[in-house]
Amino acid sequence: MYKTEERLIEKCKTLRREGLTLGEIIRDTNLPKTTVYAYIYNISLPPEIKKKIKKENTKRITAFNKGRKGKCLPGRVFLKPKSWNSELIFIVSHFMFDGQIKYSGCEYFNRSDYLIKKMRETIKEIFKIDSKIYKRDFGVKQLRYYYVELGQYLKIKSEELFYYIKTASLEEKRIFLRSFFDDEGCVNINKNSRRIRGYQHNLEILELIQKLLKDFNIESKIDSKYKEIVISRKESLIRFRNEINFSRGIYINPKRRNSIWKQKLEKREILDKIINSYL
Repeated sequence: MYKTEERLIEKCKTLRREGLTLGEIIRDTNLPKTTVYAYIYNISLPPEIKKKIKKENTKRITAFNKGRKGKCLPGRVFLKPKSWNSELIFIVSHFMFDGQIKYSGCEYFNRSDYLIKKMRETIKEIFKIDSKIYKRDFGVKQLRYYYVELGQYLKIKSEELFYYIKTASLEEKRIFLRSFFDDEGCVNINKNSRRIRGYQHNLEILELIQKLLKDFNIESKIDSKYKEIVISRKESLIRFRNEINFSRGIYINPKRRNSIWKQKLEKREILDKIINSYL
């Protein structure tokens, strides 16, 4: 028995000196891993074998990463709606206007407690994933969803939505427009000027917003210099209020130095005041 064990020990050591790996020796001797390791742990592999193993490991890891590119790790899977609905339009449009869609995932920024809460609840309902609410500077709040697969999905859906919304139902267009003006819009009154303004550095988006507003018979102008769309004239302001409006719970920032209101008011309240100011 002892001679047999001695022969196995010597065989393991010889194979190791010949450059075989732990796994190869286990397959060759049919011995348990812990037994083989105890015999060979203090015998180093030749440098050329170590270099070869490192190269093979790198190659295997690279192939694995390519195979899972754009996919979540196990346990980090989310649901992906196959068709458009009101909730998905709400989510994607807000990420387009006041968020960031990146390879590693996506983020949404806003001062409004209402919008942050609504986005968080809707994303949890649709995708079955959650996020904490992070506080940023100047009262801005943030939602973070760092899922590679989600980032890739939303990037594709945002590109699709740009074209889908043009022929969508009026209700879906209404959701898209309200998302834009909730995120990017404001209400101004300056002497005899009363207007709603929406900012967006992408002129294609502004042109799309203008086209969708026309579907509700709301006239607007695009100011390419200041990257904004402007709704004025009493009739258009009234149609905007009746057809689109701002969401409840969307307030102006009364602490701004150029604020004329000096109090916390909903944007929809200010819109009513502006319309009612016409003689």
